[in-house]
Order: sequence, then C-alpha cells, then structure tokens
Amino acid sequence: MNNYVYTINNKLYINLTNRCSNNCDFCIRDGRDGMNGTTLWIDKEPTAEEVISALPQNLTDYEEVVFCGFGEPTYNLEALVKVGEYLHSKGMTTRINTNGQANLIHGRDVSAEVSKACDYINVSLNESNSEKYQAHCNSVFGEEAYSALLEFAALCASHGAKVNFSIVDSIGKDDIEECKKKAETLGVPLRIREKE
Repeated sequence: MNNYVYTINNKLYINLTNRCSNNCDFCIRDGRDGMNGTTLWIDKEPTAEEVISALPQNLTDYEEVVFCGFGEPTYNLEALVKVGEYLHSKGMTTRINTNGQANLIHGRDVSAEVSKACDYINVSLNESNSEKYQAHCNSVFGEEAYSALLEFAALCASHGAKVNFSIVDSIGKDDIEECKKKAETLGVPLRIREKE
C-alpha cells in the first residue's frame, strides 16, 4: 500500500517520493520503514490528484501540512506545486522539509515554484562547510550541493517564503557556531534540533 499522507501529532504530512539526492549517514530511512506506524516506502510516486484524494476531509483540524516523507519532496515537483496550490485554496499553511538541492535536481531555478507551494521552507543545512556536508550527506552532486542549498534558501527568501536552516546538535560546538554565522550572513534563521 502506498501511503502518501500520514499524521504526526496535529500535523498532516505528505510523502511525495522515495528518491533523494543525498544518502545521509544519519538518515531515518536506514533501519526504519516509516514514521508513527505508517510505512513510507512507496511503489510509485503519486500524482497531485492521488495526494488530494488521500487527504482527509477535515483539513482545518490540522495545524499545518508538511511536505516530508522518505525522500526529497522536490523530486516530485509537479505534484508538490499542484497540491500546495490546492491546500492554499483551502486556507491551509504549508511547509516543506528539503535538502535544498532542487535547482540541481531539475537543472534550473525552481525556487519560485517551491516558494509558491510552500509558506515555510526548512532547508537542512546539516554541516558548516561543503567538505563536511559531503562527508556526511553523500550528495550525488558532490560538494556543489552545499553552495546550491545556500543559494536555494536565499532565492526562496527573496520570493517571500519564510525560510529557515536546520542542523542537529550532534555536529559539535564549533560547527554549530560556524552554521550560526553562515545563517546570519544570509539572513536566514537557524533552528538547532536535538538528535533523535
């Protein structure tokens, strides 16, 4: 069964793909089939219509809708954009958790499309520089991925989306400080999460 929609607490999550340009050492997909009792491995990527038909009728009972599953949501850009548009038409707030490599994935600037679909954009910064990022995230784009995610965050912010970076507190004090400086330079807030 393909689970395109799942819930955690009072938030609705949308699982658009299992494809990812990263193979992170710390990814929750390793050794786990899903979240909150819902299997997130899918046989095929959904169309926007399939996601919309899987949404509950009582959308307004949820705090927000988050594009986040077992893959990088921007791989399924067409569905992301259409579902985001639909959710906005229903008065819902949308967020995406992304690795920020969408422009590399699509070979063009898609930041305006993502910003239109998502009110809040959480870009996983993960590390303080490109070498460390690549060592832990293993992007198919190599060290270029890091500068691309920084640029993507800045572009999304320029389109009016509320953007933040996130890191996990286990990267070390010095790297956390470097990430803070980088985020401050770009004018993007930084959220530090506890390692699960």
